[in-house]
Amino acid sequence: MLHYAAVFLVIALIAAVFGFGGIAAGAAEIAKILFFIFIVLTIVSFIASLLRR
Repeated sequence: MLHYAAVFLVIALIAAVFGFGGIAAGAAEIAKILFFIFIVLTIVSFIASLLRR
């Protein structure tokens, strides 16, 4: 999932360079959402592994 966030970030940066505001904003929003989902899943996984011990 972090890979997809990075891909959409790159797409947003490339679109921003070319001046496509709508595409850049959309890709940046998707990248942000995927990044935060990744962070939450990482924290949940870490807590679950601590509770198993």
